Amino acid sequence: MPVTQEPRDARPFAFPTARAVTDLLTSVGYIADQAISSRLHLAGHLGKPVLVEGPAGTGKTELAKSLSAATGARLIRLQCYEGLDESKALYEWDYRKQLLRIQAGNEGGWDAVQDDIFAEEYLLTRPLLEAIRAEDDVILLIDEVDRLDIETEALLLEVLSDFQVSIPELGTVSARKRPLVVVLTSNNSRELSEALKRRCLFLHIGYPSVEREREIVLAAVPGIAEHLAAEAARVVASLRGLDLKKRPSVSETLDWARTLVLLGIDELDNALVVEHLPVLLKHQNDIDLAERELLERAG
Repeated sequence: MPVTQEPRDARPFAFPTARAVTDLLTSVGYIADQAISSRLHLAGHLGKPVLVEGPAGTGKTELAKSLSAATGARLIRLQCYEGLDESKALYEWDYRKQLLRIQAGNEGGWDAVQDDIFAEEYLLTRPLLEAIRAEDDVILLIDEVDRLDIETEALLLEVLSDFQVSIPELGTVSARKRPLVVVLTSNNSRELSEALKRRCLFLHIGYPSVEREREIVLAAVPGIAEHLAAEAARVVASLRGLDLKKRPSVSETLDWARTLVLLGIDELDNALVVEHLPVLLKHQNDIDLAERELLERAG
């Protein structure tokens, strides 16, 4: 029997203003710039997903988590990886329960059993179907979508276009209540299909300015002095200007800031920064390059 559902609330979720988005995210410690707030404001009014692209560790995933915390909506996360298929993204059948049902038999014969084993009780929902069937408010996060095989992107198109999933044995399941916000993240490891991009609003989150990173550190690291947060942000910005294999991310800046607080450090100098380079950099060649640069600056 088809399980097609009429949307109970197909209206897009709308933040009243971009400023309201900024204030909402700030309330949970996420420092959003104008581009982030404006894009989420538009996404809410247009009812479109947001494709958030940028280097790893710049706060793309944290944006979805913060939206969940700020709105009180449940976070549903699909972590993408190479080889992901619809049984892990959408749904699959509980084959063990189906086998037990078949073994139990039925007086109506195979036709009756076949109808029975493809019923709701044998359906295992995965993140995308769970988001579509949700009765409560949810934020849907499709994380690192660029790690999917190109062919697998097609799994997302029906969901992102119409918020529905076709299940051959049951029919079409349409969202009764759309997610408040859908966030797709990409580290830009490969080019995404134009079909997927067309369905989304685009947002690039790069490395923050020194001032914004200072604000992020102050919001995320209790007990750190303002002048130390500013110094740390300036040091990290200078390191990102070097020809590194892997530039330090915001998450690594926060790790370093927490390290400074833990060790009771109140002032930075070149020797101390060199000592702490392994907290910020993850490749020995990068550490060696940064150390040489810092020592040269020290004269």
